[in-house]
Amino acid sequence: MQKVTFKNRNWDTAAHLYLPDNFDETQKYPAIICVHPGGSVKEQTAGLYAGKLAKKGFIALAYDASFQGESGGEPRYFEDPASRVEDLCYAVDYITTLHFADKNRIGLLGICAGGGYAANAALKERRIKALATVSGVNIGRAFREANFLETLEAVSLQRTAEANGAEQMITNWTPNSSDEAKQAGLNEFDMLEAISYYRTPRGEFPASNNKLLFTSMSNLILFDAYHLADLLLTQPLLIIVGDKVGAFGSYADGFDLFKKAASKNKKVHVVNGAGHYDLYDKPQATSEALDKLVPFFQENLLQQ
Repeated sequence: MQKVTFKNRNWDTAAHLYLPDNFDETQKYPAIICVHPGGSVKEQTAGLYAGKLAKKGFIALAYDASFQGESGGEPRYFEDPASRVEDLCYAVDYITTLHFADKNRIGLLGICAGGGYAANAALKERRIKALATVSGVNIGRAFREANFLETLEAVSLQRTAEANGAEQMITNWTPNSSDEAKQAGLNEFDMLEAISYYRTPRGEFPASNNKLLFTSMSNLILFDAYHLADLLLTQPLLIIVGDKVGAFGSYADGFDLFKKAASKNKKVHVVNGAGHYDLYDKPQATSEALDKLVPFFQENLLQQ
């Protein structure tokens, strides 16, 4: 793994570039860009998948979203769907500058909200030749399910306050502990699993600090990751979900994307006994996911 940076508008994106074993820089390799979930960073599940894919002969890139982790951009902790999609285009730009990367064989893998962003980027980014999602979520749909009109009102009031000198409001993606969640009445399976992954030694990483700029929420509410997928999402598509269905909605979103996508070559694989977050890092679930991802990318990138 190499630490790299690439230009993204007027700041730098921080990334990890994973290279295959016995890497030969005189050869051309297919590349896969791995997109992290909301509130995550490259060192977490995106990096796990990138490292595993590199072991199978691909170049793999995992990066921090703009405004987050080690990447640049202001304001900090801004989760902006348009920027998240544009990040992907700059990541593709970067791959095309690598003399050992085959610029005609670039794939995309997105996890959770990263899956929705990846699907949306593939609508316009024709350099992407194959798309896969793992526990993919249409984050706009998710944010529209909870008091969205009240949230929009609150964001509007907060913007007025900030325009008049108030400090920016930073909120959390999740409660900071399972006890805090339970005290707030948030006992739902996916929420507790999110805390287990992000806020305990299981998956926590310092740069993934559970901070979200509150005014981001209006952009998230308006976003539909799958809009125009029925017209523009034509690349080969693999969707991986677990059958332990939680409130975050990745199971339903996966089948929604499958139904909408214009792809002629598309399939859904359901990992039995796995929940949304099992597919982030649990060996049995991620191994089964990779058993599907590797041949999918081999078929659609290596054999072109």
